[in-house]
Amino acid sequence: MQEQHGTGRRKTAVATVRIRDGEGAIDVNGKPFETYFPSELQRQVILAPIEKANNKTKMNIIIRVRGGGMEAQAQAVRLGLARALVKDNAECKPALKELGFLTRDSRKREREKYGRAGARKRFQFSKR
Repeated sequence: MQEQHGTGRRKTAVATVRIRDGEGAIDVNGKPFETYFPSELQRQVILAPIEKANNKTKMNIIIRVRGGGMEAQAQAVRLGLARALVKDNAECKPALKELGFLTRDSRKREREKYGRAGARKRFQFSKR
């Protein structure tokens, strides 16, 4: 397998994921995977495409992620990893698509409007 890459986005988080043959090391922004994502739930979210694609080969994963919060970054990495796996092996695409791993969540933060306290909230009404 040559190096494959995928890009994932969620809100303002952007992740670039590269996969290549190796011993199974995962590097996130120069740090170990367990250090960057301390939550077990976030690690499960990120590694779900590998488990569901029945990918038994050992591979090194290099992740560069910036912007957003930790949850958005985890979901952006999941999308990027799923896209890289599909580039590497097109046979796993139907399984990943059925589980929604190849679908980008397009929801973003709504901008604040003028004359309002936020995106939709109004300023406090005063009768007198």
